[in-house]
Amino acid sequence: MEDIHTRVFKYFFKFDDGSNKSFEIVLNYKDLTLLNAPVKKEHPDWTRLENFKCPHCPLDPAVNEYCPLAITLPPVLESFGTVNSFEECDVVVSTPDRTITKRTSVQAGVSAMLGIFMVSSGCPVLGRLKPMLYFHLPFATLDETQIRAFSLYLLAQYLKFKKGKSPDWDMEFLHEIYDDIRILNQNVSKKIVNLEQKDTSINSLIILNNFADYVTFTIDEKMLEEIEFYVREFL
Repeated sequence: MEDIHTRVFKYFFKFDDGSNKSFEIVLNYKDLTLLNAPVKKEHPDWTRLENFKCPHCPLDPAVNEYCPLAITLPPVLESFGTVNSFEECDVVVSTPDRTITKRTSVQAGVSAMLGIFMVSSGCPVLGRLKPMLYFHLPFATLDETQIRAFSLYLLAQYLKFKKGKSPDWDMEFLHEIYDDIRILNQNVSKKIVNLEQKDTSINSLIILNNFADYVTFTIDEKMLEEIEFYVREFL
């Protein structure tokens, strides 16, 4: 249950055969850390940091036994192991501010849900996207995601400017963030595919789409020209 100290998201998957699956994600409101992550005794061996670590991960396996991102994946992989990734279902998302319902593929629903799990997991790479979680938008289009990322990042630079700090108007650090995410994407995708080869009960397609979404997010002049269309009255 949500209170002033938490932010709760609920995902409900309703299938045509009458079955359903539900997930609740509870976050600390102040720092958006995941409060209901799987407990340690449930972690499979492949989630150990030494087995799942990305090449640019700053975490030390001597201090962090498990990959914080990896331990959020088993419940989803197990729950949807026998489900067709492209099966249509009704997904109901309850956020603190509204309820959104969409008829979509299971894969798309899981992708939206995992976006919350992974950013709040404690992964230092994806954790840089935490500002987006305050305004989580399920089933966002690429344009919507880009606008939210640019808007929040540039607002942060304006606040730095007002405090007498050096703003990053060219969004160079945002470039770095998404470059790092692309490296993470490649590593995690490879790890998940390898897992499926070892365990046929794992449905890699159910979550690979989530990582593929990040690949298409690049920042270049062509993109900025396209986005100018949405803000032309402000120019």
